[in-house]
Amino acid sequence: MRRLAALACTALLAACAVMSPGPARVADGVFVGPNNMTLYTFDRDVAASGKSVCNGPCAANWPPLMAGATATPYGDWTIVVRDDGSRQWAYRGKPVYYWVKDTRPGDRTGDGVNNVWRLARP
Repeated sequence: MRRLAALACTALLAACAVMSPGPARVADGVFVGPNNMTLYTFDRDVAASGKSVCNGPCAANWPPLMAGATATPYGDWTIVVRDDGSRQWAYRGKPVYYWVKDTRPGDRTGDGVNNVWRLARP
C-alpha cells in the first residue's frame, strides 16, 4: 500500500512539472525564476522583436533567464536569440532578466532602476 501511495505521489509531481506554465512561476504577483529570484523586463527591449538589447556589460548586471537548447515556447512564453547566439526566455515577447543586486528570494531591488527596469508580471 505504501509503495502504491509513493508511486501515485511521484506520478502527481511529474504531472505538475509537465503542466508548469513556463520557465517561471508567480510569487507575490511577480514572476520568479527556477531559483526563486525575481525577474524583470527592460523598457528598451521591443516586444516580439525576437531579440534582447541588454548584452555585454548590461547582461552582466541583468543576467538573462536562459533557455536550454531543447526548450520550446509554451503559452505566453517564447524564446529569443541573444547576440551571442544563446537563448533567452521572453514573456509576451519581452525578454526577462534577473538583477545582480537581488541577493535572496523576495528581493525586488531592480524595480525602477534607471526608470527602465520593471518587475515582470503576469
